[in-house]
This record gives sequence, C-alpha cells and structure tokens, in this order.
Amino acid sequence: MANETPEAAAGPLTGYTVVDLSRALAGPHAGMMFGDLGARVIKVENPGKGDDSRSWGPPFVGPADKPQATYFFSCNRNKESIALDLKSETGKDILTGLIARADVLIENFRSGVLDRLGFSTARCMEINPRLVILSITGFGHDGPEASRAGYDQIAQGEAGLMSLTGSGPDDMQRVGVPIADLLAGIYGSYGVLAALLERERTGKGKVVRTSLIAGMVGVHAFQGTRATVAGQEPQPGGNHHPSLSPYGLFKCRDGAVQISVGNENLWQKFCAAFDIDPATEGMADNASRVANRPALIELIEDRFSAFDAADLLAKLTEAGIPSGTVRNLPEVYQWAQALSQGLKVSVDHPVLGDIDLPGPPLRFFDAGASGEVETTRTAHDAPPLLDEDAESIVAWLADGN
Repeated sequence: MANETPEAAAGPLTGYTVVDLSRALAGPHAGMMFGDLGARVIKVENPGKGDDSRSWGPPFVGPADKPQATYFFSCNRNKESIALDLKSETGKDILTGLIARADVLIENFRSGVLDRLGFSTARCMEINPRLVILSITGFGHDGPEASRAGYDQIAQGEAGLMSLTGSGPDDMQRVGVPIADLLAGIYGSYGVLAALLERERTGKGKVVRTSLIAGMVGVHAFQGTRATVAGQEPQPGGNHHPSLSPYGLFKCRDGAVQISVGNENLWQKFCAAFDIDPATEGMADNASRVANRPALIELIEDRFSAFDAADLLAKLTEAGIPSGTVRNLPEVYQWAQALSQGLKVSVDHPVLGDIDLPGPPLRFFDAGASGEVETTRTAHDAPPLLDEDAESIVAWLADGN
C-alpha cells in the first residue's frame, strides 16, 4: 500500500492535513470523510493494540497470526497510521509537530483527557492558531452529564431514537448500525467544513463540538416537532409511516414490497391500479387513512396477495407508484444501481490483497457549457496497518515541507 500524498490525492480537500486522534467510530468516520475528499489524514493510535475497533469482532479475516477486524475497515480507509505514546516526551513532540502542520485535529476523548496530556484547546491553538479542532463527546463537553461515557447503544436510548424504532411500544429496537456515532461524525465534518470556510475570512481556527446525543436529536425531524409543537409522545410504528398512509411494507404472495403513496394524486393512481374505490369511507384523504391504517393495510394486502413480489413491483411501476423491495447487504453490493454510484470500491490491503469496501456517498462534477465532467476520486487506499506509516510521517515532519 502506498498512501497518496496530498498532491497526488484527488478531491476538493486536496492539500489539507487532518490529524485524527479519535478511536472507535464517530471520530474515525469523520476522518474517513475528509480522506475521501482528498485530505491527508494521519491517524494517531495507541502503541501495541491501536484503535479499539482493531479488536472488535467477529468477523476477523486474514491469516491467524495477523487477523484483521472488518469493523476497523468500515471507518479508516484513506488514512495513514502512526502509533504514539502520548505520555512520553517523544510522542508529545511528534504530536506537537503534527498539530503545527495540521488544518484539522479530531478527538473524541472524554472531557479533560487531552488537557491532562498537555494538549488543551489553548495549547493546541498556541501551537497552531489556524487549527480547526473537532471534539466529539457522548453527551456534550459541558452540562450536568458531560462526564458520561459515550456509547452508541446508550445514546440511541437516551436521545429518544429507540423510543421511535420497533414494531410497537413494547418492542423498542436500536437501529441496525451505530447511527449515533455515524451522525456525530457526519455533523462534526459539516461543522469543520464551515469552520474552514470561516478561517478563509478570519485567518483563525475554531473549536467545533458535537456529541452522540446531539446527532440523535438533530435527526428527530418531524417526530421532534410532534413532541415539541403538538405535545405528542411518538411511539414505534414498525414499517409504516405515522403521518402518511399507505406508506410502508406490505405483504404479497411470496414476500413483501414497499410502497410510498405520498399524495392524493398517487392515491388515485394506486386505487385505479388495484380496483379500490378512492372514496371508500375512512380512506378518502390521508388523515382518514392514517386513522384507519389497520383496515387499509388489510385491504391492500388482500389485493397484493394475488401477486408475487416481482410481478407486483412491475405493476406498481407501470401505475406510477413509488415502490421497492428490501435488499440484504450482499444484494446491495451486487446491485447495478449502487455500483453505478460508486458505492463499492476496491483497495489493495497489505495483508489481504484486493478487497471491496463500501464506497463514499458523494460524487463531484465540473459543470461547463459542454456538459458535466466527473471529478470524483476513484482511487482509494486501504485502511492502514497499525503504525504502518510512522517512518514516512516522521520524515515529513523533519523535512519541514
């Protein structure tokens, strides 16, 4: 593996340097997003074991003497790795050099940990006044519960997402990915980009703070305003929308399909396609259909019971009804549409050889009179081995260029 230098990497953040002190998922996900955009991302890890997620499994892949955790792969592509003991003078000196040359520093330690290591916010800004610091915590850096450890499972519950997710009030469920971590990383990246833009005007860096619970509350969306404005307590609604109907997962002869009837025009089309009187009592408008959802589900599934899923999807498409299936993940990574969007990338791993990873979710284009030309980065680096890039990073710091 030859990690690309900032000059060689393609992307809108080419030329920027990110020092990633974070571990597990929220911070590393943010760091990976910057790497995907072309920034040079230097991951600082603990000597010996490295990032916590290097040991999170199964699954582990590769030879028995060098097992690789696929969890680590999910949030560390396009990075370099250096292992530093931040309690040692050598480690502190190298980190000081990295901060001096960085545009962004990412950390997700508990509040006060960096201060005790000698890298308080004030010290980091003294080293580099243009530095943008992204600090991600579990519950926020201040407030009465700031000291609580941040774990996705806890945040999903504490910030209300689990109260909305599941088949019903007695079946609350976590989301199937660590969504609190991921959203904290995404929101944090968004904040960093805003701070970098501001730095262009002011010449000064800034601290950007977010948390797992902030990420959760940030996506409450209409469920949040149901609570704050309407005074309701939203409940888990399974696979059906609480404010639209029919909108959800419906059984058919050999499985199930999803439909989204999001307006009255679509309702008229749906009824015409499946021989339903659109003016049926209790179904004439969306509010009535929501109120009478069980009866509507029964009616629709009765109509759908005559169709296999493939034929039903074809009929829905012909009628102009938004619809789809439910794919498992292996199916997603074989799906032609997902592949067309660059959502699977191949990288060369030093232990495993060629492997496929989930791809970045953004594409970039130059637009001109003759049309659009895609400029999306297509060559990506595998997640690094622990301390793989220490020699080159130290040499770069010593060189001063």
